[in-house]
Amino acid sequence: MTWRNTSERYGSLSIGIHWLMLLLLAAVYACIELREFFPKGSDPRESLKTWHFMLGLSVFVLVWLRLVLHAIGPTPRIEPEPPKWQALAAKLMHLALYALMIGLPLVGWLLLSAAGKPIPFFGQQLPALIAENKGLAETIKEVHETGGTIGYVIIGLHAFAALFHHYWVGDNTLRRMLPGNS
Repeated sequence: MTWRNTSERYGSLSIGIHWLMLLLLAAVYACIELREFFPKGSDPRESLKTWHFMLGLSVFVLVWLRLVLHAIGPTPRIEPEPPKWQALAAKLMHLALYALMIGLPLVGWLLLSAAGKPIPFFGQQLPALIAENKGLAETIKEVHETGGTIGYVIIGLHAFAALFHHYWVGDNTLRRMLPGNS
């Protein structure tokens, strides 16, 4: 398998980044959900929040590489070709996923900035994007949490669609993104 995309299947680089992003997103969500098991202000809770921030920003960094790979390489054909409405739904779903992977980390960065908190990134402190404003921080927090909830739905629909195409429709939608010679 080549590292570059072909008209038949995604290359190993695109496949690797896709599945790495899935793992990162799962870890981002796990960190923020698991923090609830620990008392406010406790070390485990604060550590999980820090990992949530850093992994979320990692998604933000890697999504740009995904976009570059998408722009410079072909998108493998789906065989048999899906109906036009499914192709449109797939494009809208991917647009929503990219909006999630860009928007939520950026809104999280804005939230930490407005709250006057440090923005940790693997031993570095990133600069604040906006000045401290506690009232604005509350509003941004609501947007971030709502976006996170919507993210569960978007990611779930994406996974469901891939499995639907694989097991029900029987096309190569999922096989194009599986590692190896699927």
